[in-house]
Amino acid sequence: MSPTYDGDVPRIVLLEGDITEQDVDAIINAANSTLLGGGGVDGAIHDRGGPAILEECRRIRATDWPDGLPTGRAVATTAGDLPARWVIHTVGPVYASEEDPSALLAGCHIESLRVAEELGAETIAFPAISTGAYGYPLDEAARVAVDAIGSAETTVREVRFVLFGRDAFVAFERALGD
Repeated sequence: MSPTYDGDVPRIVLLEGDITEQDVDAIINAANSTLLGGGGVDGAIHDRGGPAILEECRRIRATDWPDGLPTGRAVATTAGDLPARWVIHTVGPVYASEEDPSALLAGCHIESLRVAEELGAETIAFPAISTGAYGYPLDEAARVAVDAIGSAETTVREVRFVLFGRDAFVAFERALGD
């Protein structure tokens, strides 16, 4: 039986490494709106997770989001061959093209927590959403992400930020210390 949790904010853990290796209930994917794979974290999750993820993403596109998943929204699929049970796909903002990217980025985190709760997930792993090709500055993205998770009331017990590279880890470490 899993331990009970009283619904306070989750414990935040920082790790430098590969999100596709995380043994958690759900991995959060920094997806693009097509949900059909891409580069960076998105490509790594689709590659390592195998065809089952893409198959479910295609079904979601055909039924629920034919025009693509909007920025800030989240949907869940199987995790395929990943050690996690689910992948929660969320579309982060392109930093330079949004009037208020911080609200959209915070929304990605809150919406992903909501989907995780619906699934019954207690442990989840986030990448540094929007900090790659979408151009979000690491320090700013880290503050937004940590603040969003730190202020959330959720049944998720543990949120891991699994960060690729030392710069990302240090940015999140600073944000967590603020």
